[in-house]
Amino acid sequence: MSYSTADSLRRVTLDDVRGAQKMLTGVARVTAMEGSRHLSAQVGAPVHLKCENLQRTGSFKLRGAYVRIAGLLPEERAAGVVAASAGNHAQGVALASSLLGVHATVFMPKGAPLPKISATREYGAEVRLHGQVVDETLAAAQEYAAETGAVFIHPFDHPDVIAGQGTVGLEILDQCPEVGTIVVGIGGGGLAAGIAVAVKSLRPDVRIVGVQAAGAAAYPPSLAAGHPVTVQNPVTMADGIRVGRPGNVPFAIVEELVDEVRTVGEDQLSAALLLCLERAKLVVEPAGASPVAALLGDPGAFAGPVVAVLSGGNVDPVLMQRVLRHGMAAQGRYLAVRLRLTDRPGALATLLGVLSVVDANVLDVSHVRTDPRLGLAEAEVELHLETKGPAHCIEVGQALREAGYTVID
Repeated sequence: MSYSTADSLRRVTLDDVRGAQKMLTGVARVTAMEGSRHLSAQVGAPVHLKCENLQRTGSFKLRGAYVRIAGLLPEERAAGVVAASAGNHAQGVALASSLLGVHATVFMPKGAPLPKISATREYGAEVRLHGQVVDETLAAAQEYAAETGAVFIHPFDHPDVIAGQGTVGLEILDQCPEVGTIVVGIGGGGLAAGIAVAVKSLRPDVRIVGVQAAGAAAYPPSLAAGHPVTVQNPVTMADGIRVGRPGNVPFAIVEELVDEVRTVGEDQLSAALLLCLERAKLVVEPAGASPVAALLGDPGAFAGPVVAVLSGGNVDPVLMQRVLRHGMAAQGRYLAVRLRLTDRPGALATLLGVLSVVDANVLDVSHVRTDPRLGLAEAEVELHLETKGPAHCIEVGQALREAGYTVID
């Protein structure tokens, strides 16, 4: 079990969050809050970014993990702790355990990004790779806990974890006392629940909006049903919020205190990550960028001042490369086109000349001559272009067609 019956019934209070804040003094950073002129112009009200991507271990997870482990009895600490995670929770548990002198075993999927595996080990945990997906890893960690007596540290479904995450809410109120809306990503719900407890206890007028990836949105059907509902095979690039079922403890809090849960698509997540990098100069993982995606998707829906919680920045470089390209494509700044041309000397140079006239920057060219679909005198070319927006993409397509090329959709 991830928590006892008493834990599941224990209500998280403002006093719990304040106690967690004292416990975290000197452990977790009071992360910066940065204004965003670009987002403020979009929303029509001041927008601030709460930079938990700059927290130790690169996400808010250290807060809850430390409070949970620090609250263990001496005999529980002696037995060690165990966790299952593909990244952020693993690193939070590893560092918290190291600071508290507790042995930590962390199960991670075999396909977890190498930088996250290395970081978890460097923070002091014993890493065991098991399974291909987090559900398999989670089962292995719980089996290990049952066999060894190690305490299983759940990433979100425990009152102590929620109280630790709620310290983000206290910092927001201190840094932006006039806040009108807080936008926060939701996976299992620990961060949103903690922020809601802290903020609503002191400022019940503040609107709290949760954001989920559309392909992993378990909260909307759960809230409609009145109890946690499982979404089968959640799919999203935002692995930090790719959770198939809300936690029992955070669900009850989110249901009571969070005003709205919205969903965002993969294109919106990509565009938000790109905006954070280009405009705010902040490296943010897709889950951390989900509040920004919600603001971009419906900017008029948020009363200001708005605080968007950038919950983490642990993005795999390979994924970053893919996401940035995806984000550029979503904004019309990256265009891939396939077309056919006559296979003769100089044909490719002529094509590139057409693109030069419309000021499209060629990033990559793939030239195919031997394919059963092609005629004897035909060649197929795939071009990856850097463009200047949707209107420029349309201009490029028109220029190619006017020059006599067959563009293959």
